Amino acid sequence: MGQPEQRGSTGAPQAASEQAARRGLPPGQRLQRGWPVTHYGPVPKFRPERWEFRVFGATADGEKHCWTHEEFTALPYTTVVGDLHCVTKYSMLGAEWGGVPARTVLEIAPPAPDVTHVMVWAEYGFSSNLRLSDFTAETTLFATHKDGELLTAEHGFPLRLVVPHLYAWKGPKWVRGVEYMTSDRRGFWEERGYHNIGDPWKEQRYSYQEEPGDGPEL
Repeated sequence: MGQPEQRGSTGAPQAASEQAARRGLPPGQRLQRGWPVTHYGPVPKFRPERWEFRVFGATADGEKHCWTHEEFTALPYTTVVGDLHCVTKYSMLGAEWGGVPARTVLEIAPPAPDVTHVMVWAEYGFSSNLRLSDFTAETTLFATHKDGELLTAEHGFPLRLVVPHLYAWKGPKWVRGVEYMTSDRRGFWEERGYHNIGDPWKEQRYSYQEEPGDGPEL
């Protein structure tokens, strides 16, 4: 895993950062035309009869909540316009994502009052942790479509999480559920050296950049 470019307080790197921000790009990112396919491991086979979306953990009623694929895709659909910033340093700007808002899931299956974080679970045991405040953001979406078209399998069909204000690894492909948590716990990539929060505007790429309070100990 490479290290991000180091940036000082003055000079050319800072000027480049300010110029990128004016273009709508976080520091260290480059504009991407098109949408590259990036993932670790194989593309899972979708079996609609076996697919289930689960909300579990510290729910308000103490129960697990489940939806079939048909039930989940029947939930209220909305669109948001949001960027996708990959930690590999490309950014795709202004995509239209369609799907089910994270806030809708929270309303139907509310968390307990002391929940502070969520773990988003995907196929093959992949996971990503989020602060509850990031999960409840207005643009956080369980996406089924991009630019009006159904997602392809390589890009996360039938469901991927989109969190436009964080790096893209915080929005896993092939999502299968959400765990409500009363304390933070690192997800798959966070355990392997990625930053626990992942704010692209602060270039929070790797765990060695973390400040006290950014996440649990590795």
